[in-house]
Amino acid sequence: MRRSTQAFSLRSKPERKAKNLDPKAIVAYLRVSTEEQGLGMEAQRNAIKAWADLHGVRIAAWYEDFGISGGAELEDRIGLLAALEGIREHRAGSLVAHKADRIARDVYVAECVKRALLSAGASLVLVEGISGTDPFQELAATVMDAAARFERRMIAARTKAALGVKRARGEKTGGSCPFGFQLAADAIHLEPNPTEQPTLARILELRRSGFGGRRIASILTNEGYMPRGKAWHPGNVHAIANAALEAAS
Repeated sequence: MRRSTQAFSLRSKPERKAKNLDPKAIVAYLRVSTEEQGLGMEAQRNAIKAWADLHGVRIAAWYEDFGISGGAELEDRIGLLAALEGIREHRAGSLVAHKADRIARDVYVAECVKRALLSAGASLVLVEGISGTDPFQELAATVMDAAARFERRMIAARTKAALGVKRARGEKTGGSCPFGFQLAADAIHLEPNPTEQPTLARILELRRSGFGGRRIASILTNEGYMPRGKAWHPGNVHAIANAALEAAS
């Protein structure tokens, strides 16, 4: 699995904490993984606003990742990387998120974010959850990050097994048809969608060439390929490519 830190410098050892940070200034971060969860953004925003009012702090900037999985690579978390840069730009004392899984569902990414904040002299604060820098809080947070990753992998394993059984029976495996396919006349089996197949082929070509989701989304947009939703973004690119590669395996 790729691990990239090209958009933000993550040193092996934390720097000396930056001076003149404003402990009353925070940077807020929001994330949802699908377009259907769009209302979740507003719930997170309201929770962070209420927390800020309660603690008497000022929200210097908002950053968000829309349609991005919590397990996505760091290089595809455009909003999260911008939030880390925003800490230095606004000299904010904390990065605030609603819950730990909004930051990441991957232990490595979560640890990279915490280390980057420590390097800048800032801290991660969760409206709901454990956050802090003393040894017991760090241990508890790490265990929770690991548990979230375990849960995500178990759900994926169970889902894959169930879909495998359905595919073996020749049944359709989902509410909407996979990108590039459509429901056949028998309303059970899938058949290629002639409109989407060229787009699917282009996505797989770019994926095999080593491009990340953000770059593929940009290329598809520039080349005029049409998504099913409003726009191409790393989230739908990853979902389409992963589904196609899994089906072919």
